Amino acid sequence: MAEQAMCDQLIKAVNVIMDAETGHIYRLEALKFCEEFKETSTFCVPCGLQLADKAQPAVVRHFGLQILEHVIKFRWNNMQQLEKVQLKECAMQLLSTGTLAILEEESHIKDVLSRITVEMIKREWPQHWPDMLKEMEALTSHGEAQTELVMLILLRLAEDVISFQTLPTQRRRDIQQTLVQNMESIFSFLMAILHVNVEDYRKLKGSPGHELQARAHCRVAVATLNTLAGYIDWVSLMHITTGNCHLLEMLCLLLSEPELQLEAAECLLIAVSRKGKLEDRKPFMLLFDDVAIHYILSAAQSADGLAICKKSAESQAVEVVERRYIFLKRLCQVLCALGGQLCSLVGSDVEVEVPANLSKYTAAFLAFTAHSSQFLKSSTQATWGALFRHETLSKDPVVVEMAIKYLRACMTNLVKIGFPSRNDNPSCEYSRVDFDSDEDFNAFFNSFRAQQGEVVRIACRIVPLEAFRIAAEWLQYQITSPIDTGAATSKTAEGLCTLLSPSLVQWDAMTIFLECVVPQVFRNVEEEKLPIDQSMELLQATLNYDTKDPLILSCVLTNISALFPFIKQRPHLLPQILYKLFNAITFEVSQESKAPRTRAVKNVRRHACFSIIKICRDHPQYLLPSFDLFYNHVKKLLSSDATLTHMEKCLLMEALVLISNQFKDFAKQKAFLDELMASVVAEWTSEEMRQVLSDPAVFLSFVGADQVVNDQSQDSNTAGLNRGRLGFCLFAMLGVVKRARWPADLEEAKAGGFVMGYTAAGAPIYRNALTAHFLVLLPNLLALIRTNNCLFMPENMARLSVTFSRAHEVMDAERNIVLGLSQPILDIYDSAVCRTSLERMQGFLSTLYDNCFHVLGSAGLSLQQEFFSIERLSEEIAGSVFVSLDHVPDHRLRPMIRVFVRQLVLSCPQEYYNSLLCPLLGPLFAYMQQRLNVKWQVINQRSSVNGDDEEEVVCQESQVTHEMLEEQLVRLLSREVLDLLFVSCISKKLAEPAANKEEVDDEDMMDSVHAASPAGPTEELTELGKCLLKHENIYMTLLTLSFTSLSWKDTTNCHRTASMVCWTLLRQVAAGNLLPEAVTWFYTSVLRSLQVHGQHEVCNSTLSQLAMIIYENLRPRYIELRAVMTQIPNISVETLDQYDHRLIDPNAQKLGDKKRKDQFKRLIAGTVGKALCQQFRKEVHIRNLPSLFKKTKPDKDVQSSEALGLGALFSPENNTL
Repeated sequence: MAEQAMCDQLIKAVNVIMDAETGHIYRLEALKFCEEFKETSTFCVPCGLQLADKAQPAVVRHFGLQILEHVIKFRWNNMQQLEKVQLKECAMQLLSTGTLAILEEESHIKDVLSRITVEMIKREWPQHWPDMLKEMEALTSHGEAQTELVMLILLRLAEDVISFQTLPTQRRRDIQQTLVQNMESIFSFLMAILHVNVEDYRKLKGSPGHELQARAHCRVAVATLNTLAGYIDWVSLMHITTGNCHLLEMLCLLLSEPELQLEAAECLLIAVSRKGKLEDRKPFMLLFDDVAIHYILSAAQSADGLAICKKSAESQAVEVVERRYIFLKRLCQVLCALGGQLCSLVGSDVEVEVPANLSKYTAAFLAFTAHSSQFLKSSTQATWGALFRHETLSKDPVVVEMAIKYLRACMTNLVKIGFPSRNDNPSCEYSRVDFDSDEDFNAFFNSFRAQQGEVVRIACRIVPLEAFRIAAEWLQYQITSPIDTGAATSKTAEGLCTLLSPSLVQWDAMTIFLECVVPQVFRNVEEEKLPIDQSMELLQATLNYDTKDPLILSCVLTNISALFPFIKQRPHLLPQILYKLFNAITFEVSQESKAPRTRAVKNVRRHACFSIIKICRDHPQYLLPSFDLFYNHVKKLLSSDATLTHMEKCLLMEALVLISNQFKDFAKQKAFLDELMASVVAEWTSEEMRQVLSDPAVFLSFVGADQVVNDQSQDSNTAGLNRGRLGFCLFAMLGVVKRARWPADLEEAKAGGFVMGYTAAGAPIYRNALTAHFLVLLPNLLALIRTNNCLFMPENMARLSVTFSRAHEVMDAERNIVLGLSQPILDIYDSAVCRTSLERMQGFLSTLYDNCFHVLGSAGLSLQQEFFSIERLSEEIAGSVFVSLDHVPDHRLRPMIRVFVRQLVLSCPQEYYNSLLCPLLGPLFAYMQQRLNVKWQVINQRSSVNGDDEEEVVCQESQVTHEMLEEQLVRLLSREVLDLLFVSCISKKLAEPAANKEEVDDEDMMDSVHAASPAGPTEELTELGKCLLKHENIYMTLLTLSFTSLSWKDTTNCHRTASMVCWTLLRQVAAGNLLPEAVTWFYTSVLRSLQVHGQHEVCNSTLSQLAMIIYENLRPRYIELRAVMTQIPNISVETLDQYDHRLIDPNAQKLGDKKRKDQFKRLIAGTVGKALCQQFRKEVHIRNLPSLFKKTKPDKDVQSSEALGLGALFSPENNTL
């Protein structure tokens, strides 16, 4: 009676929970009642069974079954044997008679029924339920509903045991081994079920009156295919290829059944994607036979025709049929996987011939490459690359012909069309299915285009001349075609293109194609066979092409740069090229217009400058004869053209310096640099500038940061000019310092007067023609850096006017990059660049700060000995770069470390390590360790406070964004500091992997632990690291920084530092007299980081290995480490004693590496932190059953033992923990 009353209450509670009209409080009370019943009631099984009766509504039945599942998961270990048997019998009864017909039953009811059965199997099979498989087979005779349930049970069992591994190791191995031993019968059973139901479905599907029965058979066939997919992934390949690949044959046949084709394609894809021994994969080549290829091709053709349909009979609009489209994707992936198998097998030791149907296969594959869907096009790229790269296949006539067709297809595929927001191409329909927004599509397409570019380059190695011919035809076509701006024209001028204009997307695609092709032509065609005449015609036509559209002109300039290498054969075109580029430098859409330039105009002018620099860098020998002409033209531009920006002027100066390197005459180059830099040196070293650069107050007044500017469009003219003067000097300095070089050839350098002596080791000491100028400029450069750092002090921040109070904050564009926010993509080039006074000031101060460090960082690389031998350089740098760092914000410190200090470390000669680097790096690392530690503590406190007071704290969106930005900047700065530590100390030499990855199958990896290799003897200290090791204070700072950083909330940094830095540094001093407190702190730091990052598998693996290495190496000498271990929650002291005994006693029996690692992982398991979603989850405990497999030594080669039977060779794991 009490039982019935409880059932009635439960039914009422479930209805209250599911009723949309129920109030929040009532629903909570009902939920609480149901949960308490599951946890505490003794009526769970009878009530669960009563509620699960098929006469009840579906929601009530589902709750009843959930109660039974809860009992099995959480009470099974405390139940009597008779109770278990009764519950198992009731569950089997529910399977056989407790469900509605297959088409009527709710899918969530089927799902929970299968879960109940699998939970029992996981606890009792095979030891206590040996006939489980026979009982499942018997169930299938009860009808389609029971057959589908059996399929769901077998699938969930494979997922839990193999994929998700949600059971203890021994139970998993027992079940896995039994599955493997019975796999032949399981596969035969699945194939028989599939065959019978497919046949019955085919017979009945067209028969009037039998539609429901046909659908029932179809539902069973679908469930069987899904179950097969769960097994094909990991079973021995023998089961997949047995009977002359009967399974694969059946799957190919099912590709023509619309209701079953998607599931069949999924199975086929999993099968042909399998890795493993090449010999075992040989049967996959049967899929290249006539019948299989025919079925795959005909299925692709019919699905393609049905993938698009009209929205309505009256409308012309179309939409994508999603199921057909997904099937097309799977088929495409199947062909990709087949291509992968082909590339692995042909030309290998297993002697597989090139298939006769290769042309049919590649034709089908090309059809996917030419499909309207951008996603399908992109899916084929990796396989094309593998085919064109393959040593044997790339020489096959079929593949050679396909390379040409592929290149032709790229003429369409490189064109950026198919934005989901538009309707100007068939691709748009597919993009609306694949992408959420234009930004998503744009990000995808940029990646896809880069991938295509790589494959185009590979294809060009096979057919270089044909590729050039295609590129030439395309460029000629674009030159002769009229400009089509499309429906959307530019906002700023009539008749100009936007980024989406038909002409521009074609020009853009063609330009990328030509850029990929030309370098490959030079690499793969003998000089006498180069297409000189054709290229010269092309270059002449491009030079003659005149356009006032900045976006098109930008493409034209790229084409000129790409074709420039051909000039070697016909240098007479050089003046025309320079004329074209110089014209572009001063490009304006309209000479009369006073409106601000659009981004497109700015970019094309800058593009022209960079094109000149690229030519001067890569081909200076062609320009050297025309140097005077070039120099005079630049001087004229610099002096007379007021429209040139400071950056454009400095880029032209940079180009001149690049050509001057070809003088190979120190005196001549120095005289040239004297003239070029005269105005810059005079300006920079003037008394006025010295005062400005040395005094923050004078500096702020000079650049106008202390002035109030009311009108946003107008800035103080004088202050703007002053900022320009400063910017020009620094840009000019940077360009010259970066580019001035001595000859690479020692003999030429000696002859030109660039060698001023030799080191004790006999290495030449070079001198740079720029050094004299740099030494004059350096004092004020250091003064400016010192002033820049002082600008952030409170008294100088107070000097900023209201207009510029936010002048030092992160700029919007940089903030978006740091926060990973997408940038606008479609109209960014089309609008005039109108920046506010504040934005201009922010940009100026940011660029000025960065460029100071760029100049200083480049000086070490360019001047080398002459820079590092500057008297008191260490003190000068410390007195400027490292001044007032407490006030400098994180976003300003990043360029200081990355651009200057890192470059200094990389370029510094070894003899200056002690005098320069050690005095700089020691204080810097100590300061950054202290600063970052405080910042991370603040971040951790903030997150814990927010977590506690989440209900009370209402944060403004701007505050949240600010905190996110601040945290991300701390994270990025931390990475910069640790990267500096890495390049300073760690010489990374990774050992080659021992096995060929192609040969390793999933089944062979089943019991292996995927772990990052620990820092071993292959990683050593750099010479600088060895030097820092001699300074105890510095070295302890490095160790402290490395181990402290493990607990910062940055998994990327944690993994890298734990795997490559910590032990490499600690090992150097481990043999010395480390204090026990230090050793304890190092070890505790690793365990603490496991608490923070242990939820992440990669970090968990790396940190566990680091902890084990430290413990095993230091425990014999430091008993204090044992005291740390005993404090770990739930540790087994007995197991710890065993571990220590094996570690310390030389006569103790040693365990293998894997067992040792597993045992140590169990010892420290109590320190591993859990993800928030796991912290309040109720633990499921599954007991081990008596082991099926005895501990025996194998008497045959392990590799020849049956796949997935390796567990039988080893004793079960010790599960006392």
